[in-house]
Amino acid sequence: MSGQRTDPALPRARGELSAGVTGYLRGDGSLPDPGAPRTAEPYGDDLQLALYVCYELHYRGFAGVRPELEWDPPLLAVRAALEDRFLGALRHDTPVAPGLDEILDGLLVEPVHGSGVSWFLQDQGELHHLRDYAMQRSLYHLKEADPHAWVLPRLSGRAKAGMAAIEYDEFGAGRADRVHARLFAGLMTDLGLDNAYGGYLDEGRAPMLALVNLMSMFGLHRRLRGALVGHFAAVEITSSPASRRLARAMKRTGAGPAAEFFYTEHVEADAVHEQVVRRDVIGGLLDDEPALAADIAFGIGATSYLEDRLGDRLLADWRS
Repeated sequence: MSGQRTDPALPRARGELSAGVTGYLRGDGSLPDPGAPRTAEPYGDDLQLALYVCYELHYRGFAGVRPELEWDPPLLAVRAALEDRFLGALRHDTPVAPGLDEILDGLLVEPVHGSGVSWFLQDQGELHHLRDYAMQRSLYHLKEADPHAWVLPRLSGRAKAGMAAIEYDEFGAGRADRVHARLFAGLMTDLGLDNAYGGYLDEGRAPMLALVNLMSMFGLHRRLRGALVGHFAAVEITSSPASRRLARAMKRTGAGPAAEFFYTEHVEADAVHEQVVRRDVIGGLLDDEPALAADIAFGIGATSYLEDRLGDRLLADWRS
C-alpha cells in the first residue's frame, strides 16, 4: 500500500461467465451471452467472480485493461444480467424482516456465548486461521470506504453530513497513515501476507466475493441508495464488538502490533459511528424519504445473510 501504485492482475477464470468477461477484457475472447446468467448459480464462484471483475473497473481496474472499457456498452449489458441474477436471489432469500426499528435494535444484541467467526478466532484461532481470514477480508478492507462514498451525492442534509463525517474517519481524518485501508495493509504485513491491492483475488471464496459485490452494486445504483445505507448501518453497528474479539485474537496469537491496532481502532471508532449512523444517516434519510425504510431493511438483511454464508463457509473449511 506504499510506493508506486500497481494495478492488480486479472484473476483466473472459474467458469464460462468469468472466462468470457476476463477474455474480453484481455482482448482475446468474447463476452458471454447476456442471457447466460439467468441459469447460473447466483452465489457461485463463476457468477460472483465475473461480477467482481466488472465492478473492479470502477475502482482501480486491472493491469493491461483499457480504461475506456469501464463504460463499454456490451460489457455493461452482461454486468446488468449478472446483477439481475444476484439481486433477484437476494430479494428471494433475505428473510422477511420486522419493522426497521426492531431490526436496528436487534443488531445491538450480543450473545453471551457466540458461535461465529470472530468468536472462533478469539477463542481457538491460530495464526493460519487469522492469515486466511485476512486474505479473504482484504478484498473488502483494502477498498473499505470507497463504495460507501458513492452514496454521498444521492443524500442531502443530515444524512449526507452524517455519512460524510463517518467517511472522513474511514479515510484517516486527513492523515494518510490513518486511512483504514492502509491500517489493514499493516495488519497484513504483520501476518506475513502480501498487502497489494487485489493480491488475493484468486484466493477469494465465493461468499467473500458476494459481500464485496453487494456493496459495489448498492453503491453504484442510485435506486439502491436505501439498501446501501442499510448495508452501511449493518457494518458499523456490528463492527465494534466483533473488532474487540478480533483484537483479542491478534493479541493472543502474537500476530503483531499493527494487526492488533487495526481492530482496537475499530472498537473505538465504530462505537461512535453506530450512533451517527442511526441518528443522522438513517434518521435524516427517512426524514427526507420515508418510503426508503423497506430498502434500508433489505440492505441490512442482505448483508447479514451474506455474512452468515461467509462465516459458515470459513468455519466449515477451518474445522475440516
